Amino acid sequence: MAVASTQMSHEDESECVHDRWLVLNPTSGTATHVDRVRSLAAERGYRIEQTEGPGHAVELAEAAVEADADLVAAAGGDGTLNEVLRGLDAADGLDDVTLGVVPTGTENLFATNIDVTGIERAFAVLDTGERRRIDIGVAGETPFVMSCVAGLTAEASIATSSELKERFGSLAFAITGVQQAADFDGLHIDVSAVSKGEETRWAGEALGALVGNVRRFAKQGGQANVEDGLFEVVVIEQMPTSKAVAEAAAHRVFARDTEHVHRFQASQLTVDALDGEPINFSIDGEPHRDDHLVLHTRPKALQVCVGPDYEADPTDE
Repeated sequence: MAVASTQMSHEDESECVHDRWLVLNPTSGTATHVDRVRSLAAERGYRIEQTEGPGHAVELAEAAVEADADLVAAAGGDGTLNEVLRGLDAADGLDDVTLGVVPTGTENLFATNIDVTGIERAFAVLDTGERRRIDIGVAGETPFVMSCVAGLTAEASIATSSELKERFGSLAFAITGVQQAADFDGLHIDVSAVSKGEETRWAGEALGALVGNVRRFAKQGGQANVEDGLFEVVVIEQMPTSKAVAEAAAHRVFARDTEHVHRFQASQLTVDALDGEPINFSIDGEPHRDDHLVLHTRPKALQVCVGPDYEADPTDE
């Protein structure tokens, strides 16, 4: 397995044993965080490994498990976090390793959900924050912590370039979304979901389908309890633009049911393409194409460091 060379502040690295690793994506967000993250991590004796491209964080997380690390922190955005999760899972490390988050990406949705905002706060949480076991989702064979989405939202996420995100931040997704909307002709899907032995089905043409694991898997609404073993599923019917705007304004679209927006919970579900064409999914921001995708939850499978204002259940607010 090829991993990046270890970079530490100690003179004799070969004699040091590290139980805390930091996987650092130097190009996430605006790419201005590297020196500060390195300094804070070195002060605390972390073994610092820097990613060299897509997929490298998976390998580094696997190496951390093999080296008996008990804490692995992901310094990057939601995509970097997902790669680290995949690496920990592939190496069977989820039972023994705590995952930490240092948010340096564009959106940092997961970090916000667990009350980790800013680099300094992140290291304080890693030092003394509470550890909680949370659910993860699995789409096909890919684990995720935040969401699996299909439709217009997924198309925009996949199409948004790193250059655009660097220039415009979170606004980049809105810009790309407008561009994608002109060419998007809807999803033709069949969704079958199971919760506590009861089945819910929806079939037809949709603007999007969102499967959320964390309590807020979109910027607005999308509440899901990350410790209850259930996904929050939202299906948005195909509708005229004027109605979409009206429903978004009235109910913030993802917050509750409207005439064209349907919500239900599920511990497992299947999304099938009715027209046989593969669907573009975005799994924690990473692209995936499939015409038949099976998803399920793995309750309390991951231990994470959370901030002091973290609440698992959105009804607590």
